[in-house]
Formats: sequence, structure tokens, C-alpha cells
Amino acid sequence: MDNRAGEMEVFVSAAELQSFSAAGRRLRLSPSAVSKLITRIEDRLGTRLLVRSTRTMTLTPEGEVYLLRARRILAEIAETEQIVAGGGKLMPRGLLRVNASVGFGERYLLPLVPAFLDLYPEVQLDISLTDGIIGLIEERTDIAIRSGAMDDSSLKARKLLESRRVIVASPSYLETHGIPEAPGDLASHNCFSFNFRRSLNEWPFRNPGSTEIYRLPVSGNSSVNSGMIMRRLCLAGSGLGRVGQFHVQPDIDAGLLVPVLEDYNPEDIELIHAVFAGHEHLAARIRAFIDFLVEYVGKDQTWEPIP
Repeated sequence: MDNRAGEMEVFVSAAELQSFSAAGRRLRLSPSAVSKLITRIEDRLGTRLLVRSTRTMTLTPEGEVYLLRARRILAEIAETEQIVAGGGKLMPRGLLRVNASVGFGERYLLPLVPAFLDLYPEVQLDISLTDGIIGLIEERTDIAIRSGAMDDSSLKARKLLESRRVIVASPSYLETHGIPEAPGDLASHNCFSFNFRRSLNEWPFRNPGSTEIYRLPVSGNSSVNSGMIMRRLCLAGSGLGRVGQFHVQPDIDAGLLVPVLEDYNPEDIELIHAVFAGHEHLAARIRAFIDFLVEYVGKDQTWEPIP
């Protein structure tokens, strides 16, 4: 009997675990049985999917395509069985892996987790907060929440939030070093920079009454890879930072940080999206989480400043 779904499950396990032995333990098969099943797939397709050596196992380009499609098919089979078992209604369930930037995660994502789990108690959330760029497929991540433009055209995205960028400093810093009245004054100030995107270290400005935007390079004694780290440096009174307003609005409301050069702010917008591998039939747990975020993120909410 043709059991291609079973073969796909074997291939996915071997590719994810990078080991026939580990895949066999997961599926209660011998390593030789795993090897034979994968060879059967390759023979049927007429192409190599895995390149195997004594120590390593890597996917060929064809293997990467097969892995992506096989995961999708297996997920759809599981959901079909859930629908039938649930009397025709599909309830979101299962493990959902979410990756978000530290700033967004602390400000928005983590406070909303209890409400989501109350709605969908059969979903298990696996949340990672990092400001590094990850590969969804390589990291087996269902949803990544990121700002800026997407480089991978194979991914889909839904907008969650628009946040203007602001230049802020603590009252103590401004009292000691003075308030910059015009962009040119920044030359005598300690301006923090990002170490991952050079364009963010040339701050844009627009003179009052003008539509022309110009950029000024800034410099300081610290470079960081996270808006939340820059926020903490500003709170410590060490200098000026230009960050997404969602990072610092509670601090501004509390008087812990002060926006400067607002008359010159060009209103450049930082877009934040939920990014996911796009296909016609999203898993119910993925769709439910994205819909939940779209509904609740960006609403008027009162947030306490993060310590």
C-alpha cells in the first residue's frame, strides 16, 4: 500500500534531527528502515534530497522544497483529523512557536499571552525574544514579529503596528548637557547608534515648513543591537537615542524620558509585522494567534514603564 504521508513523516524527522538514528528513535524505527524509506522517496522522485556523510546530513535544494511541502501536508492531515474528531469544528491546538523582538515582546506580546491562552487553552506557546534575524524554516518558527521591510518574498506578513521614531533623553542628561535646539546641535551630544543597520545611524530631519528630508550622521560612545538596550541607556542619563515610539511612550508619559527636536521630526514610520510562511491553508493555531494580535495590538492600552 502506498503510504506517502508516512514516508513524509520519516523524511521530516530525519531532516529536522539530522540523524537517521534520532529519527528512528522518534518514530520507533530502526536507522536502516529510515534510510530505506528516504531512499525510496528519492528513487521515486529521481533526485537526491539529502546529502549524507559519516558526520553530517544536509538538504539539497530539492530536499528543502520537499521538506517545506511535506510539513505543510502533514499539518493539513492533522487538522483534517481534528475537524472530523471535533464534529466539523476546528479548534486551534498544538505547539505554536513565536519569535519576537525583545522590545515588542516585553511591551505587547507577553502581557497579551494570558488572554490568548484563556481563549485557546489547547494551544501551547513556545516564545523566544531576540533582536537577531532568524530563518522561520531553519528555526522551525511559526510566526516571527519584526520591524522593517521583508527580504524573503516567500513569506507573508500582516501589519500589527505603526510607530513613529523619536529622539529621547532623560531629564538628567538634558539638564547637564543642554537641550538641542536644532539638528546641528547634536554634534556636541552623545548619540547612541545601532550596530546592525547603518541607515539608522544617519538621523533624518525636516526643517519646519519644508517637505525636504535630509540626514545627519551622529556619533557617540555606545552602539547597540536592540531598541530596548538603547532605551535603558537613555534612562540611565548617558545620552540621546532615536528609537521607535512604542519602546518609550510609557517612559515619556511618566516623565522618565523627554522627546527632543520634535519640530524637525520627519514622521518616519517603523512598521511592525507578523511574518509567517505563506500558503493557502494556515494551521488554525497560527491563524488564531495572528488574528488575535491584529485585533489587540495597537489599541489604546495603559502600560506601566518596564523596569
